[in-house]
Amino acid sequence: MNLQSIALIVILIGVLQAILIMLDFRSHRQMMKIMYLVWPLMGVYFPFIGIWAYYKIGRKDSMAKGQDMDGDMHHADKPFWQQVFVSTTHCSGGCALGDMIGAPIVFWTGFTIAGSTLYADYAVEFILAFLFGILFQYFGMGMSKKKDSHITDAVKTDALSLIAFEIGMFGFMYVAHTIIFNGLHPNSFLFWFMMQIAMIVGFATSYPVNWIMVRKGIKHSM
Repeated sequence: MNLQSIALIVILIGVLQAILIMLDFRSHRQMMKIMYLVWPLMGVYFPFIGIWAYYKIGRKDSMAKGQDMDGDMHHADKPFWQQVFVSTTHCSGGCALGDMIGAPIVFWTGFTIAGSTLYADYAVEFILAFLFGILFQYFGMGMSKKKDSHITDAVKTDALSLIAFEIGMFGFMYVAHTIIFNGLHPNSFLFWFMMQIAMIVGFATSYPVNWIMVRKGIKHSM
């Protein structure tokens, strides 16, 4: 089996995971509405672990049909590592969405910076990832608090973890783009396979930052 075939299989596994998670939402509603985006996105970029995490942790944050959602519940009953894990899924989900949108935009428009599409990818993806990451954090703060909260609060709590995610993701994509392969583009399965791995690396580099911020009370546990 060649690498292209492996890439296709892993990508399909990610898509299938996202579909299974969304189907499960019918019987396990999330207390925070933003998680309806976060968990499927994690399924897409985190093969095997994504769906395991949803069934292990995501269902703990679900509620029975007919129960009101106030979106303002924290879950101190979960082990600390799980609280940090869910906090990390917020910034990672926003970053992943921004990266998934940004890469095709750069490719199809032919946008370059200093003659490099890779630098253009970095710039566009970072901007979109940062914006989506902040929005994901903002809408994860709690519906009842939203009237008294501002976007600046989301920036303060999530900026460092977003940057940590992008450092890990960009670092791996640089290696993949310049060392492992002689260029990668969004019109190939290999690109998206490498993006999956890059996002997993980004999650790994963001997790310790979230751990520290939750431990110090800068971010709320989830």
